[in-house]
Order: sequence, then C-alpha cells, then structure tokens
Amino acid sequence: MKRNTKINALLLLAVAALAVLPLALGLGDHKEEPFAGADAEAETAITEIDPDYEPWFSPLYEPPSGEVESALFAVQAAIGAGVLAYYFGLRRGRRQGEERALAAPRDGDGPHGGAAAPAGDRD
Repeated sequence: MKRNTKINALLLLAVAALAVLPLALGLGDHKEEPFAGADAEAETAITEIDPDYEPWFSPLYEPPSGEVESALFAVQAAIGAGVLAYYFGLRRGRRQGEERALAAPRDGDGPHGGAAAPAGDRD
C-alpha cells in the first residue's frame, strides 16, 4: 500500500472516530440539546453569570427553526469546502502541468523546431 493511501485511510478513520465516538460514549446525554452550537452554550453561560445582561445587537436574520439554521450552516460549510477543493485542485493541476512541461522533449524535434509555438497554434 502506498504511503499516501495509508495516510488517507488513517485520516478517514480519525474523522469517522471524531463523528462516532461522542455518540457512542453518550457524551451530552445529560443536556436537553446535547450537541447545540457554541453560540447557544455561550448564551446559557452568560445568562447564568449575569441574568440582567443585554446583548449589544440582535441577529439580522433569525431562522424559523433549528433545522433551518442547521441547513444554512451546512450549506455554508459545503460552499467553503468547495472553494478549498477548487483551490487545491487548481494548484495540483498547475503543478502537474509544470512537471509535464519540464518532462517534454526539448531537442527541437517538435513541429516548430524547438521554438515556442505562437499563441494561436497552441493545443
């Protein structure tokens, strides 16, 4: 097995463990909403410390339910993952293109006698 394949398999196993272990170990069973976001946890902690606390501002948009809020967060995460995947794919493609260009024959046997092809004649 290749080294990269082993690393990818270990990373996949680690991600799966991070997703499954909290559920399997029952972490958060004592809470009403066991896997609420950090915002909800912070709001609860602030209210316990200072019940008279007034927030500085209110959200511009308040989703009608927790499911809609979760869906919007998932869409945001998917868009971010897509942008990152595009960027890394583009970098890898450019690197592979440069490697192919360096590996190409440079002895003048090409269609233009070793000279660079004019912009209109490139494939």
